[in-house]
Parts: sequence; structure tokens; C-alpha cells
Amino acid sequence: MQLARIIISELTENQVIYLQEEDGDREFPILIGIFEATNIDRRVKEEYHPPRPLTHDLIVRVADSLGAKIESVVITDLNDHTYFAQLNLRKQDGEVITIDSRPSDAIAVAVTFTPALPIYVSEKVLEEATSTPF
Repeated sequence: MQLARIIISELTENQVIYLQEEDGDREFPILIGIFEATNIDRRVKEEYHPPRPLTHDLIVRVADSLGAKIESVVITDLNDHTYFAQLNLRKQDGEVITIDSRPSDAIAVAVTFTPALPIYVSEKVLEEATSTPF
């Protein structure tokens, strides 16, 4: 999946990001908070380097300091219009660790990397998200 659009509006509480299949035409929205939307938007549009680490930078630095590399993010579930995600980390010994995450945080972590980390969506979630009106 790829991050297709980010819609930021100061008039509403929730912002919207759209994920789209890289080799397909399915697309779906995820409602996120203003902080995550702004951070994702800045990272995507420009080489933004905050003066101090943001939460998403901190997550990357903690993983690095523990000898793990964040490899990808996965949108794993959709339940009652709420998405669930995980960060996939690989330890030095090759073991993969999955960390529960909000999709907005996982995507914000993904875009802190250059190039951005892969964003995957389970087929079950993709089918449900693209067939359910919000």
C-alpha cells in the first residue's frame, strides 16, 4: 500500500489519510488525529527535521538502541470502524517482534524513514475497508 492522500482540516477533530494499493485501484480512508496527520504530512512533503525528537522518532531510536530494526507496518484488523496495526521489528538474532500500534502512529513511524517503510494491509481488512461506506 502507499499513502495516497492526507487531508488536514482545522475545522474538524479528525483528519483523514488514504491508503491505496500500489498495483491496484482499491483505496480507503483512515481517520487520525491532528498531531499524527501534521507529522505525516511534514515528513512526506519535505525533509522535516524537528529540533527535538517527536514521539515517532523516539520509537525508532528506542528500537535502534535495543538492536532492532523496524521493517514494516501492517494494518491488521478493522473492528467497528476502528483500525488496528502493528510495527514489525527484527532483532539482531533474526527474531521478528510485532508491536501493537494505532495505524496513525505506525504510518507516522513508517514515513520517518527514507525511503518510507512498507505499509501492508491484510486482505481481510482491505476487502472490508473498500466495501464498507463510512
